[in-house]
Amino acid sequence: MLKLKAHQREELSRSFSWAAFATSGFLFVTYQVVTAGWLITIDDKIATFDRYLFPKWVYFILRRIDDLGLRGLSAIAILLLSAYLWRRFNTYRPLLLSLIALLALNGVVGIFKLYIGRTKPRLNMDLLNSGGMSFPSGHISNAVLIWGLFAYLVYRYLWDQPNSAKHLITIVSSVTTAIMFVSLYRNTHWFSDLLGGIFLGGALLISVTALDRIIPSRKDQA
Repeated sequence: MLKLKAHQREELSRSFSWAAFATSGFLFVTYQVVTAGWLITIDDKIATFDRYLFPKWVYFILRRIDDLGLRGLSAIAILLLSAYLWRRFNTYRPLLLSLIALLALNGVVGIFKLYIGRTKPRLNMDLLNSGGMSFPSGHISNAVLIWGLFAYLVYRYLWDQPNSAKHLITIVSSVTTAIMFVSLYRNTHWFSDLLGGIFLGGALLISVTALDRIIPSRKDQA
């Protein structure tokens, strides 16, 4: 049986509270979607809002920002970082955490997408159980989880300096916010898709990093 030190128990308790909050937020948003609650009214207003027409080069930049949420791109980035950390510090833990995160992301998000079956706003109709894959947003949940884990590994192994955590959190939050606004502008997701994805990605990120913290590693014992 795993024996936890006092500070580990405190970290686990704090992580459990935040994970429970994020999970509750995701379940609330899911309830709003399946029952056509007040969040759906906000979805409709944002989806039908007149978009400002930008020059083509601006759309190119917006697409590249949106691409930061692609699972293929972020998976390559996190696996390359994990491989580098494995070689430099002789530990497979970053790779294991990355694989757990990727499997959890695809499994959990995929199950809800298939179960809810929500159509995208570009179709000008909000239907459930119609073969859609809109809820929750895989782009935004991927950005929170994988880029969040990327930042966590950088902090834990490469940049454990005063204020570095704050800087990394700011970067990941900025990327997530940018992807969210681009998705809303391009009408690729409903607002509730993105909100639910943020909560779900956050719950998974907290769970994965908590797992790393409570299980001793050579780094902790050094």
